[in-house]
Amino acid sequence: MTAAVIAVALLLAVAAYACAGGTDYGAGFWDLTAGGAARGKRPRWLIDHAMAPVWEVNNVWLVFIFVIMWTGFPILFQTVFSAMWVPLALAAIGLVLRGAGFALRKPLRRIAGRRLYGAVFALSSLLTPFFLGAAVGGIASGRAVPGTEASAHAWANPTSVLFGLIAIVSTAFLGAVFLAADAARFDAPDLVGYFRRRALGSLVALAVLAGIMLTVTRSDAPHVWHGLTHGVGLGLVVLAGVCSLATGLLLLRRSGAWSRLTAVCVVAAAVLAWGAAQRPYLIPTSLTVAAGAGPPSSLRWVGLVTLVAAVVVCPAVAFLYWLDTHGELEPLSDADLHRTDPGRDDPPGRGRADRRHPVHGDTTDQSHDEPSHDEPSHDEPSHDEPRDPR
Repeated sequence: MTAAVIAVALLLAVAAYACAGGTDYGAGFWDLTAGGAARGKRPRWLIDHAMAPVWEVNNVWLVFIFVIMWTGFPILFQTVFSAMWVPLALAAIGLVLRGAGFALRKPLRRIAGRRLYGAVFALSSLLTPFFLGAAVGGIASGRAVPGTEASAHAWANPTSVLFGLIAIVSTAFLGAVFLAADAARFDAPDLVGYFRRRALGSLVALAVLAGIMLTVTRSDAPHVWHGLTHGVGLGLVVLAGVCSLATGLLLLRRSGAWSRLTAVCVVAAAVLAWGAAQRPYLIPTSLTVAAGAGPPSSLRWVGLVTLVAAVVVCPAVAFLYWLDTHGELEPLSDADLHRTDPGRDDPPGRGRADRRHPVHGDTTDQSHDEPSHDEPSHDEPSHDEPRDPR
């Protein structure tokens, strides 16, 4: 029973990383496809401003996954990192390069350097989810059995490729939905429609890939296919489909309220469906949850640490997300820095919304925020783009 509880905790951590980290990877996907400097200036401004406050915290879930794996299921950890070290190493390199690219592209003054780091950030946002998804596909298809040596066969197969593509499209879908909501919050109506169209397009692509995945896994990963078409796995697949339809309808509405919640439910339900389809195996059909579990004493300590994390870390992270989505983590503007009495509240009529980046047609208090008629390109520093708070 203890091993099953820890396995559920591991699956929930994977779902949390897929949703939280996936949103940031999706933002990088849209940064890559935004176009040239002039065309992509506005989308990239929103991506930088929306990601900056919370993007590092999402890796908490990845660390949590690794801790549970190597302490609660050491055989699984050894098997996965022995058979899948190539895609996992490439994913880790992508994580490092992605963080460096995002952090360094803003403060640089040289245009060539900013373009280089921007390209590194965007490309890594595709490579990392693809290779993580490919590793998951190798596990789902049962190719990473205990004792397997590293080989391309373990992760370069139809199921792995499809899982990798689904990972990319899922992150793009989440990123577009969240950026559409952020555009509305930052008073950028032109970007609301921009990202809603991309969210709808990625949702359609995700549905097509999900259908192809069910066809391929029938022959390439029969145990997982059976789990996805029967019992709890089927129920979660249906839930993901219902949430997909709800997200599409919400995106077509002008307000788009609740679209972020339903989009998260789509990805979370899909991850949970994969976990339920593998029961009772950690690696179908060679390693069960009971056989792969560590000693009972280790499982008890892992359970205690998981409980402490659920009580302490999860509410803190949820509160951080709430602060970000409600605009409480915005960096100080020039207007804030020039206030004569910083100890007092904003004067009447001068709220947070008035300090945001002015939208097209808004000429209120642009003395510090709007450039002259010669608007700089995306690659040149400008006063109308918010600075990275770091």
